[in-house]
Amino acid sequence: MIEKTTKEMFKKEYGWRSLSTLLGLYVIVLTVVIGAFLIFKGSDTFVKFGHSIGEFLGSTLWEPMDNAAGGGSTGALIFIAGSFMTCGIALLIATPFSVGSAIFITEISKKFGERFYRPVVEIFAGIPSVVYGWVGLTVLVPLITTVFHRQVGQSVLAASLVLAVMIFPTITSVSADAIGAVPEDCKNAAYGLGSTRWQTIYRVIVPAASSGIVSGIILGLARAFGEALAVAMVIGQTTALPTGLFSTTKTLTTEIAAQMGNAMEGGELKAALWTMALLLFVISLVLITLIHYFANRDPESAKGGK
Repeated sequence: MIEKTTKEMFKKEYGWRSLSTLLGLYVIVLTVVIGAFLIFKGSDTFVKFGHSIGEFLGSTLWEPMDNAAGGGSTGALIFIAGSFMTCGIALLIATPFSVGSAIFITEISKKFGERFYRPVVEIFAGIPSVVYGWVGLTVLVPLITTVFHRQVGQSVLAASLVLAVMIFPTITSVSADAIGAVPEDCKNAAYGLGSTRWQTIYRVIVPAASSGIVSGIILGLARAFGEALAVAMVIGQTTALPTGLFSTTKTLTTEIAAQMGNAMEGGELKAALWTMALLLFVISLVLITLIHYFANRDPESAKGGK
């Protein structure tokens, strides 16, 4: 009887372990397949139509031909600059509020933070991007026009503010988890040495949770790079290199979303759009690598601190 029960438990355990392994392998294979597909489609810009990587990354002349013969220009610098500028400003705006909110949730008012404030922050993560874009278009854009006396409110600034609100819950949640994971012994040791609450927060807690906070910031940046609809509604959609906060421009995602459905299959334009999608994939991989780097450097930092 005992032997039979043991065999049944072994079968169940082995079955669930096998299922978990298969699901894990499926995710890995799916990622590799997506990457290979993007490389296959995105390389046509260079292999089939003869453009150089330098032209694609460094030229502002974007005039790809929507035919299989090619002969146009595929400089994507405008969209690359628009993406980095918009996402960078959004990150600068969102990070102080996010880290401050995380500290409030975990250290300043734990009961209120966990019961009320954190659920409200997490609700922001579930709001559809079209809602953010619509609010930005109907409220933020007219406000920028009035406050800054501009003829057009759609701009890099408007897109950055919308993105800042969208990535705020991501950075806040990850940072709060990182700060909450700091051992109580570290905090008690700081209090025992006579530190005030604020001295403990910025001298002990934040440095100890820095790798998690940085990971949250990078994750928020990755979220910002992948946003298309909300940004397209407030950025102005002008094919021009951004020169300031009030410039109208485009990003990689907004151009892909606007052109991919209408581009001819096998044409130069569609190939260039696939190359931009490949570039976004590479950027995502770089950001994920950075997240793992900062997550894994904590033990070494601790050894160095000792």
